[in-house]
Amino acid sequence: MRSILEDAVPGELELPQPTQNHARPLRRWLGGALLLLALASLAVSTLNSPGARFFVVERFQTFVTIFLGLFIEAAPFLLAGSIVSGFIDVFVNRNWVDRIVPRHPILAALTGASLGLVFPVCECGVVPVTRRLYEKGLPLSVGVSFLMAAPVVNPVVIASTWAAFGWGPVLWGRIGFSVLIAFVIGLVFQLARPNEILRPQLMEERVSCSHDSAPLGNRRQRVGKSLITAGDDFLDMSRYLIIGAMLAAAMQTFVPQSALLAIGQGPVISVFALMALAFVLSVCSTVDAFLALAFSTTFTTGAIVGFLTFGPMVDIKSSLMFLGVFRRRTVSYLILLPFALTAVIAVSWNFFLGS
Repeated sequence: MRSILEDAVPGELELPQPTQNHARPLRRWLGGALLLLALASLAVSTLNSPGARFFVVERFQTFVTIFLGLFIEAAPFLLAGSIVSGFIDVFVNRNWVDRIVPRHPILAALTGASLGLVFPVCECGVVPVTRRLYEKGLPLSVGVSFLMAAPVVNPVVIASTWAAFGWGPVLWGRIGFSVLIAFVIGLVFQLARPNEILRPQLMEERVSCSHDSAPLGNRRQRVGKSLITAGDDFLDMSRYLIIGAMLAAAMQTFVPQSALLAIGQGPVISVFALMALAFVLSVCSTVDAFLALAFSTTFTTGAIVGFLTFGPMVDIKSSLMFLGVFRRRTVSYLILLPFALTAVIAVSWNFFLGS
C-alpha cells in the first residue's frame, strides 16, 4: 500500500522532521544568550572597582575620539572620490576608455601609476574611482597601479610633502618609489584574469557595460544621475570605511605606539616599525607627511620613506575598502606585495645610502 501511494504522489510522504529542523536554531539562540550573559556578568564584576570603571571609560573615550577623527578626516575624500566615480559612470563610456588606455603592458602600468595627476584622490577616494573605471573596461594592471600610486602621485600630496620636507630625498624618494612599486604590481596583475580578481558583482556590471553608448538626456539630467550614483557609491563604500576606522581606532587604543617606536632604532627594525605604525594609524595621505616629520629626528630616512610610501597604499581602512572591488585573496596580495617591495627598498636605502 505504501509503495502505491509513493508512486501516485511522489515526494509527499517524505515529510520533514520539525523537531530536528528547529532544534539547531534553538540551540544557537540559547548558546548566544548564555555567551552574552557570561560577558555581561564578567563586565559587571570587572566594573565593580572604581579603578576599572575609570580605565574602561577612559579607553572608550579614546576609542571614540580616534574613530571620529579618522572618519571625519577620511569621509570628505571618500565623498570626493564618489562624486568623481558618479561622473565617470554617466559621462565616460567604454569606447573612450579603450581609445585612451594603451594596450602595451609596460605603458599600461605606467599610465595607471600616473593617473593620480588627473584624478587627485587619496587612498579613500581612489577605491570608488577604480571600481567605476573597472566597470568601464579598464585593464586590471592600470587599475591596480592607479590604486597603489594615486594616493601619493597627486598634486595635493606632493605639495604637502614638499611643505614638510622640502625639495629633498624624502620627497623624491616617496614619489619615485611609489611609482616604481605601483608599476611593478601593475605588471604582476597583467598576468591575471578579471574574473579571478574582481568581485562577481563587479564582473557582472563590467560585462553589462561592454556595449554602453553615449549618455542620454540633457546636461542637467546627466548631472543629476551622476550625483545619485555618487550617493550610492558613497553609502556602499562607507560601511568599509566605518569598519576600517573602528579597527584602526581599536588598534591605536589598545596597542601603545611606544611599543612600536621603542624598537625602531636599527636600519631594519626601524623600517618595519614605521610601516606597521603607518598601517595602524591609517592617516590620510594628504597630512601624513607632517606626522612623519615628527619622527624624522629619531628614525632613519629609509624608515620615513617607507612610512610615507606604504601607508598611503595600504592601511586598515583602505584594506577593507578593497573588499568592495576585489576578491579576498586579491586583497591579501594587495597588502603583501607593497609591504614586501617597500620593505626591500627602505632597508636598502638605510644600508646603501645611509640613515
